[in-house]
Amino acid sequence: MAGEAGTVTKAERVHPAGLPGADRCLVMGVVNVTPDSFSDGGAWFETSAAVAHGLALAAEGADIVDVGGESTRPGADRVDEQEELRRVGPVVSELAAAGLVVSVDTMRAAVAEQALAAGARLVNDVSGGRADPGMTRLVAAARVPYVVMHWRGYSRDMQDHAVYTDVVREVRDELGQRVDAAVAAGVDPSVIVIDPGIGFAKLPRHNWALLAGLGEIACLGGKAFPFLVGTSRKSFLGSLLADAAGEPRPVGLRDEATVALSALVAAAGAWCVRVHAVAPNVDAVRVAARWAEAGTR
Repeated sequence: MAGEAGTVTKAERVHPAGLPGADRCLVMGVVNVTPDSFSDGGAWFETSAAVAHGLALAAEGADIVDVGGESTRPGADRVDEQEELRRVGPVVSELAAAGLVVSVDTMRAAVAEQALAAGARLVNDVSGGRADPGMTRLVAAARVPYVVMHWRGYSRDMQDHAVYTDVVREVRDELGQRVDAAVAAGVDPSVIVIDPGIGFAKLPRHNWALLAGLGEIACLGGKAFPFLVGTSRKSFLGSLLADAAGEPRPVGLRDEATVALSALVAAAGAWCVRVHAVAPNVDAVRVAARWAEAGTR
């Protein structure tokens, strides 16, 4: 059930089948193998740099390392399939060989298939299966955990679709449709993770409403699903923290706000938070877990 306006509602923490569980919210570290991501400007575009970064994130405490070869920032153009394959394949292979739990961030079934063959254990599809109809069939056959995100279109014009009457209800209902489609394609419901898609076809007010309504969104058709939340360094935080002249807080100075949200959504029952700066967010979810533990006594 949704809480009062402005509050974060507690949901039961649920873990997807096929991944290690924990008594706290997990932390997913981001490895952007792209030249144009909003957060790091191509710092990890070369394979060796991306692998080193993934290993560093794991050393900082990342439970999962999410490797993506296509920027999904607002306004971004699509990369072609062969280039995405070239970027992602060797990075996933080396990180998986090093023993990391690797997720592949892709909308393409062919890229997901190669990444799974290289050792990835989770498919993180920001389109929720809408961009490539073959994705759900692949995930069903592979029997791997699958993140289904709320999505209304490609990055180039997705903000044109940020029109809602009741954003929490509409996102919940649209996610429910994508989950139903995945299950109809043979995906086991126990491996599905949902993601409200913070920043994807959402205005700042929509993002805040969704964060306050996580408990309602996580319950689809009477079933509680594990949920992933990605707020790290996003523009709605920059807008919130704008200076006196109205200039948004620069991307690199939004980590403290991200940490605050990680603690809040972890306390609200999130399965995982997806972040760029791992170490402080690991601290945040540990604090949230200890807070929850104290509250049960």
